[in-house]
Amino acid sequence: MFKKVAGTKDILPLEIPQWQETENISRSIFSVYNYREIRPPVMEEAALFNRSLGESAEIVQKQMFLIKNKDETYALRPEATASIVRAYIENSLDKASALQKLYYIGPMFRLERPQKGRLRQFHHIGCEVIGSGDAGVDVEVISLADTILKACAIEGYQIKINSLGCLDDKKGLARILRESIKGQLNDFCQECRQRFDRNVLRVLDCKNESCRKIIAKLNISDRHLCPDCKEHFSLVKQGLDDLKVSYEVLPYLVRGLDYYTRTVFEITHRELGAQDALAAGGRYDKLVSELGGPDVGAIGFAFGVERLLLISGPKNNPDKNKDLVYVIALGQEAKREAGKILAQLRRENIASDTDYAGKSLKGAMRQANDSQAKCVLIIGEEELKKGTITLKDMISGQQKEIRQDELIRALKC
Repeated sequence: MFKKVAGTKDILPLEIPQWQETENISRSIFSVYNYREIRPPVMEEAALFNRSLGESAEIVQKQMFLIKNKDETYALRPEATASIVRAYIENSLDKASALQKLYYIGPMFRLERPQKGRLRQFHHIGCEVIGSGDAGVDVEVISLADTILKACAIEGYQIKINSLGCLDDKKGLARILRESIKGQLNDFCQECRQRFDRNVLRVLDCKNESCRKIIAKLNISDRHLCPDCKEHFSLVKQGLDDLKVSYEVLPYLVRGLDYYTRTVFEITHRELGAQDALAAGGRYDKLVSELGGPDVGAIGFAFGVERLLLISGPKNNPDKNKDLVYVIALGQEAKREAGKILAQLRRENIASDTDYAGKSLKGAMRQANDSQAKCVLIIGEEELKKGTITLKDMISGQQKEIRQDELIRALKC
């Protein structure tokens, strides 16, 4: 017997309504904020992620699913931002509108050790705004994420924000960090000791508990920020305050990807344990130009759908179809008539089904009950002779005989 690949998950029919509800809520809110959907491919040139995420990024070093085809190397996308920026540039979306507000829903792939809230194939709901460096966009994006969580009835989350500053500011932060930790380097994990020389900012993103304790004690402030970046971050905080979006400023918050500048943020939930991030994002004001596009600001975020569902929990009777009409045909002639009735019901947008296993009336009624049908239509020899249908209400148990030409009206009453 074949089994699913480690780190993947079958999303079964009983779970699908909760996925659809989360997706539909998100689509509705994105629409209210005037975002449009984009669907880039799940496969890209591996070089795109090497360039955008940074050669030293853990995703690039350890987690990319690579596909080698003769002289070309492709990768299953580990995240969507680089793909969307590539699509923005390749399709000249800046010519259509100076500001592009895009959202996406789909699978991502990372080759890592599977655990709670972390799969090798997982799903993101996210957005990207390309074409502006205005602090108001940062406020909109963070408040949009907050709105989606509230609409999904998720409570107890924390929004954490910080500013890395511009590229020069990030270099200044790296110098400050090296100076702060060089005397304690032996107390860090082996990976962080390598990061010290390769990309010291990644030390701040380490998930090792002993490293996090040292980082938490470091005196990291906003002294690395230039006046423009300080002003930008001040406007972001002011905007969130005006909208009454609760947040915490975390001076040592960084994102594990090279392209982030200025505002970065995470949304966490303690019920998720060590992998506590529900969502994360930030600004990437230089990525578009670095990949060959115009010099424009950009910002985005992504939710982990599996993590959202872990927090929101199962809904009551998620697969219940309150409007299902179940047709039971007794005999071959009745089956032919049932096929016509099903077609009529479906043309009228009435959810309907029947038994294709040739069960007895008792067995078919049991199947209708298991399907949680609202009512059952029974057609047998007597009904065929009289041109009627027996309609049984599955909730009250009452049944009545109606004429076939009155069926639609009776069901819609």
